[in-house]
Amino acid sequence: MEEPADIPPTVIVVHPREKRSKCSVEPLRGRPGFEFRTFPVKLDLSRERYVRLGIGGPLLGPGDRAKGLLVLDATWRLAARMDAAYADFEIRSLPLWRTAYPRTSKLTEDPDTGLATIEAIYLAFHVLGRSTEGLLDHYRWAREFLELNGITEPRTQ
Repeated sequence: MEEPADIPPTVIVVHPREKRSKCSVEPLRGRPGFEFRTFPVKLDLSRERYVRLGIGGPLLGPGDRAKGLLVLDATWRLAARMDAAYADFEIRSLPLWRTAYPRTSKLTEDPDTGLATIEAIYLAFHVLGRSTEGLLDHYRWAREFLELNGITEPRTQ
């Protein structure tokens, strides 16, 4: 399946309290096709050309192939607070995959379907038929994540 030629970049909005040293998407900074912004930020993005990854929307699917992704990066508690700022972007959910990221929060309970941000981006690219090559290269739990979800090789289109 060939990727559409004019896909907008994936925009990752990072909460300022997210520790860059622990951030699973930090290695994507500077990679073509990805833009990073720091919350709070007003985004000048076409609502028709972007969908926001989240929980509670229709599943991401073929109708979204040519759209850019808006991804919020923070702890689950902080990401929930960020949602309202981007509520005007259509939300898309991901299929149920298992996370390999170890949960350690003693303050809040993460959603059972919650993925690490890099896992969510990988899954979104996988669903949309985009190349996943190199996305997990610096993710400590990459092998476990792929094995848990029955993936043997990245998509290299």
